[in-house]
Amino acid sequence: MTDAERTHAVSLDFDYDDERRARIVERSVRVEVSEIADSRSEASVARHGRTVTVAVDAADLVALRAGVNTWTRLVAVAEELT
Repeated sequence: MTDAERTHAVSLDFDYDDERRARIVERSVRVEVSEIADSRSEASVARHGRTVTVAVDAADLVALRAGVNTWTRLVAVAEELT
């Protein structure tokens, strides 16, 4: 997706009590980045200390909402398993 096609974006921050848990969640969801990207949206995952950030870029609001829902669920599952 080109910069011109990315008209909508959101950044989701997930804070944890310790860096170890943040690292586990980040590594668990990062592997999905290349699997979920499509022509209408893409995401990136980063960790800074105890905070995991998922950035979702999308061509339209429907794709943005779908991306946010997907990544929120993925993080929730990773949290449950840690």
